Amino acid sequence: MIDSTLVDFVKALRTAELKVSPAETLDAMQAMDIVGYENREFLKNTLSIVLAKNPEEKEVFDTCFENYFSFDKFQDSEKKSEENPNNGFDDDGEFDSDGSPQSGGKSSGQGMGQGGGGREEDDINLEPTSALGKLLLSGDNTELMIAMAEAGRKVQVNQIVVFTQKGLYTRKIMDAMGLAELQQEITDLQSTGGISRVNLADKLNRARDRLRDKVRDYVEKQFFLHADESGKQLREELLKKVKLSNLEKRNFKDVHDVVYKMAKKLIAIHSRRRKQFRRGHLDIRKTLRHNMQYDGMFFDLKWKSAKVDRPKVMCICDVSGSVSNYSRFLLMFLYSLAEVLPKVRSFAFSSDLGEVTRLFEQSTLEDAIAKTMRDYGNGSTDYGQMLQDFKNHCMDDVNKKTTVIILGDARNNYGEAKEEILRELYNKAKRVIWLNPEPKMSWTVGDAEMKKYAPCCHQTEVCNSLVHLERVVSNLLRSAT
Repeated sequence: MIDSTLVDFVKALRTAELKVSPAETLDAMQAMDIVGYENREFLKNTLSIVLAKNPEEKEVFDTCFENYFSFDKFQDSEKKSEENPNNGFDDDGEFDSDGSPQSGGKSSGQGMGQGGGGREEDDINLEPTSALGKLLLSGDNTELMIAMAEAGRKVQVNQIVVFTQKGLYTRKIMDAMGLAELQQEITDLQSTGGISRVNLADKLNRARDRLRDKVRDYVEKQFFLHADESGKQLREELLKKVKLSNLEKRNFKDVHDVVYKMAKKLIAIHSRRRKQFRRGHLDIRKTLRHNMQYDGMFFDLKWKSAKVDRPKVMCICDVSGSVSNYSRFLLMFLYSLAEVLPKVRSFAFSSDLGEVTRLFEQSTLEDAIAKTMRDYGNGSTDYGQMLQDFKNHCMDDVNKKTTVIILGDARNNYGEAKEEILRELYNKAKRVIWLNPEPKMSWTVGDAEMKKYAPCCHQTEVCNSLVHLERVVSNLLRSAT
């Protein structure tokens, strides 16, 4: 239970954009085993040392810790109930904070008539039978908090994503705490009749309503811990999956941020992979030969390390109106990977082909993409002319280390396809990858030439979202290592 609580707390820290690795999580578990959890402040300081790395992160950690391990709102409401007999569990004047009957309650002395003493005695002896009813009228705040937290864990309230799910999770937690049994008890008490039973039903009704408010506050608190108020994470997931052609200009900034995050993730993965390959396997023969001068002591180790050759990439993008958005984000993706893809040459066309590599080197990424779209985005699409231009100017630069990526819908306006040039490129290059934003059922419809171009490619893929782009680029990097 303690370990799962800590894991949920780490998730809340990550939601608050505090980076916590699995190793640091394990360290925090070991630290908790050592210091225990009796002293709250000591535990907080201990976890802060393990999980927060700088003053800014410590500030985020402190806020998350106070919010995650706090029931201040719940306790405040109970204090108000004690101060005001018309609020909390004491609103009928018969139960104090520890659940015992009060002798000076308002109802005990008013409206009872001559038989009031007997009914009061019956009311005292009558107790709820449902587990939740007993808990509500017991006045044990700690047990109620524990029950609420356990119910929240059972229904996975930490998976809440959007604020509109607040009512759904409130109902789920109430059900997990035993709402159905409590409702049935209230119904039975009301239908049976008798003053004492009706009074108990009223108490349970009011206690149930107060519990619902507290659970609603608890769910809201969990939302702010585990989801982010602006829906940033949800929006990022949606942007990864939405068709790039459907994006509006107002979404571009958010998509740029998503692309950078995805590129950073790929850089981290493939940088580690290169480091591992550089170690290689021990070359016994070379090691023995080079250490003979040291009487066989292994001072100079030799490795069988595979040479890591970063891929040489040529990217040809159709920037005509129908596919310009796809080209925009492919170029952005590739140039965001400069650390692991330093040899990227970029070409743009709608009819005539032009190289834009230097433009990307001399301008910011956003400016270079904008200029590319402006200078090459006009004109009628002509794939045959593009292939002819590539052959005239760049075919001699292609070798068995070159990967050529072509992004376009292959709609040639019924012009000459010149697939023989693509076949020549296929024979010279390491790989030719064609990314088509249209679904495969459209590849042979109308003026599409994919039926001619596909046999001249090593790989053809549907690519119309950031998820598709990430998969293609990841496979490209993986093939290089």
